[in-house]
Amino acid sequence: MNKMIILVFSFSLIACQASAINTLTERVESEQTEPVLTDGYDALLAAELGADDYGMSQYVMAFLKAGPNRSQDSLAQIELQAGHMANIQRLQKMGKLVLAGPFLDDGDLKGIFIFAAESVEEAEELITTDPAIISGRLVMEMHPWYGSAAVKQISNIHKKVQKIQF
Repeated sequence: MNKMIILVFSFSLIACQASAINTLTERVESEQTEPVLTDGYDALLAAELGADDYGMSQYVMAFLKAGPNRSQDSLAQIELQAGHMANIQRLQKMGKLVLAGPFLDDGDLKGIFIFAAESVEEAEELITTDPAIISGRLVMEMHPWYGSAAVKQISNIHKKVQKIQF
């Protein structure tokens, strides 16, 4: 008899726990279907940056790699680098290059670009004027990327913290 009472009590406890878990799960699932709005949302800034409802935007990320033609003399290397930097500045002024920078190790991966571009083809078109790419000193591997629309603000913020111009 005692075993029977314990068994019935155990099944009742398990049933209650299962019911509570189902109720909690249903509540969480219903809450997740409703959008959670964030504090501080700026609709004008979001529109200016082309942000979607999640504050994100489409970009193209490019990995700059050592190209097949790296045998230039030191003077040619300096000229190519100057042209490369001028091209970076031109693309930034156009609003198409939102982030650029070198890697600090000495590997084959030399740097990254993040383009505010709708497609890899658009980004490829933008980079055709870079002397380091034209010469074969650098090559690019490009990928569509989804990131914060705020990335487009980096150039404006950078100007406020940059003491010496490149």
